[in-house]
Amino acid sequence: MSVDHCFSIKGQGTVMTGTILSGSISLGDSVEIPALKVVKKVKSMQIFHTPVTTAMQGDRLGICVTQFDPKLLERGLVCAPESLHIIHAALISVEKIPYFRGPLQTKAKFHITVGHETVMGRLMFFSPAPDSFDHEPVLDAFDFSREYLFQEQYLCKDLVPVATDSGQTNEKAGQATDGHCPRQQWALVEFEKPVTCPQLCLVIGSRLDADIHANTCRLAFHGVLLHGLEDKNYAESLLPKLRVYKLKHKHGLVDRVIDDYNVIGRSLFKKETNIQLFVGLKVDLSTGELGVIDSAFGQSGKFKIHIPGGLSPESKKMLMPTIKKRGRAGPGEVAEQTEGAEQREPAHHVTLSLSFKRYVFDTHKRMVQSP
Repeated sequence: MSVDHCFSIKGQGTVMTGTILSGSISLGDSVEIPALKVVKKVKSMQIFHTPVTTAMQGDRLGICVTQFDPKLLERGLVCAPESLHIIHAALISVEKIPYFRGPLQTKAKFHITVGHETVMGRLMFFSPAPDSFDHEPVLDAFDFSREYLFQEQYLCKDLVPVATDSGQTNEKAGQATDGHCPRQQWALVEFEKPVTCPQLCLVIGSRLDADIHANTCRLAFHGVLLHGLEDKNYAESLLPKLRVYKLKHKHGLVDRVIDDYNVIGRSLFKKETNIQLFVGLKVDLSTGELGVIDSAFGQSGKFKIHIPGGLSPESKKMLMPTIKKRGRAGPGEVAEQTEGAEQREPAHHVTLSLSFKRYVFDTHKRMVQSP
């Protein structure tokens, strides 16, 4: 029952008036005010000044309880004991309102209206994996067994590239492939203050701080609350179960060949990177071979790659070193033969590609590759 008014009557008790949203209530039932964690017994009920013993969904009702201060509740929800819970965050299905201008970006704050409360909330958007974009939407539950793809912003056809934390424009994260958008998208909403609401209730996101005189829509999105996170420490207890991942791509070069089954790579990692964390990950050579990062090589960010199938003759020919001089003598000058004036480089550059997943809420920050 949604309560919109609460007042006291001398000699009777405290009256709460509102509309029954679902279920029914009878005289003598116990009701809970979940926001206050208070349970009271119904002393009497009236519908339009007529005493009744029962009421059901849709009825406009006044209930009287005893020993409750009306100043504690102006409006809110009243329910059967233990049927509603206070949540600190929620997983919601999201749909952007077409008239809202601008993108819906991850980490942005919106006014979130849920139940009968409006609070500030921060969002993180995610979508199905690209091969599941066309799956039928599910609006009555959230599947924790599936994997989801992190998005910098809500995917829609009129997107523009967004800036990442590094300040660079990200043209992959938050972009739909060839304008193809998923049929369903989700968001993790983290509330600044806990809210009380039923499961599967309507959620509305808006920018109520926008200029009311501007000719713009302040309602940004709507959705359905699929799963509420009740634990105050949900970041440690529940979010690790949420399998949202980011796709990472790194590119480097083959520096030189050691033998038919081993090469040295460079330009994939920074000098200070702990390469030991990447040992065992697979890399693709532009010549078609598949390699595995074996170990670090020196202190400059280079690394050793083992190629189980060996290099093909064509690849070895491409990687055969050529002598490159660092400088030439000018006209009429005699070139000096100094140590290190010449260096050996592959005849053609062979590139390395490393791709892996990193799960957003994995406390160990592990890197995962598909089999």
